[in-house]
Amino acid sequence: MKHAQRHTSAGGEKDALLSNVALLYYGEGLTQGEIARRFKISRATVVNMLRECREKGIVEIQVDGALLAASTLSRDLCARYGLEDVYVASGEAAPSAGGRAENLPLVARVAAMAVLDIAETGDRIGVAWGETIAAMAKAMPRAPMSDIEVCQLIGSKDSDRVPASEICAIEVANKLGADCFTLHAPGIVSTVALAEAFRSEPTIRTQLARLADLDLTIASVGNVADDTHLVTAGMATPSALRSARQAGCVGIYCCRYIDADGNDMPLEPQDRIIAASIDNLKTARKRLLVVCGADRLQATRAAIKGGLVTHLVVDEPLASALLAMD
Repeated sequence: MKHAQRHTSAGGEKDALLSNVALLYYGEGLTQGEIARRFKISRATVVNMLRECREKGIVEIQVDGALLAASTLSRDLCARYGLEDVYVASGEAAPSAGGRAENLPLVARVAAMAVLDIAETGDRIGVAWGETIAAMAKAMPRAPMSDIEVCQLIGSKDSDRVPASEICAIEVANKLGADCFTLHAPGIVSTVALAEAFRSEPTIRTQLARLADLDLTIASVGNVADDTHLVTAGMATPSALRSARQAGCVGIYCCRYIDADGNDMPLEPQDRIIAASIDNLKTARKRLLVVCGADRLQATRAAIKGGLVTHLVVDEPLASALLAMD
């Protein structure tokens, strides 16, 4: 097959764009029409760019098994689960036997590129919280877009693993040159009555209403192991998590428990959490899920089954595991 090497000579931004187009066409097998849609240019422009790639020597012929495998996994996952697009992080930096710690940096970089592919002028984007989303936000290049809004999906909270939840939204907004709407409430409060009082405050009510009208969501999904982030961040007790598991919980999406079909499970501490609802998140027309680690297999499939995903970024072990499921 043909494979595009990244071109880093003095051609600057134009050569970088040519290289990206060549990678998608020759390396990942996208059609000229698909590339035109991603970059919001005409198909004729793509044809001319590919010709220029060949003339400049950006494209050379060689076989790259890792890229071929990733491309095949992506297409197979789209067909299997009815997704619009799947990005598989693979290659030497993410060996198939690698663990989450080794694979997360590459998954974050691939997710950062996916955001730039998917986001469009005029979008209102909801950004969640967690290690994966924080790593993605940090990896994003500065790529300003016009008429973009970024909204915080989960109220303010920090943990030993991740900075405060608003930092993820703020960083994505800064990278996109977007207006940022943070959620001026705690992520969790001590009583249900206090949570209801917060939600009834006019400012917070307006901010939560904004989350019911999103164009794009960017989130991850956690497993329900004892060390899941919901527990280590102090938002759920170990006993509450055990009860949720016994009730059929297989994943945690935007601090919400979900069952194997991706349905919301209103169990403790859900009534005390101030965040976008599962119903809100399902209404966004583009729903990007970024996941690293095969230990999140059940949670990832649940999110897909529940209609929480249109676009998916995963590492190669998780991609293979998703395809192997019955």
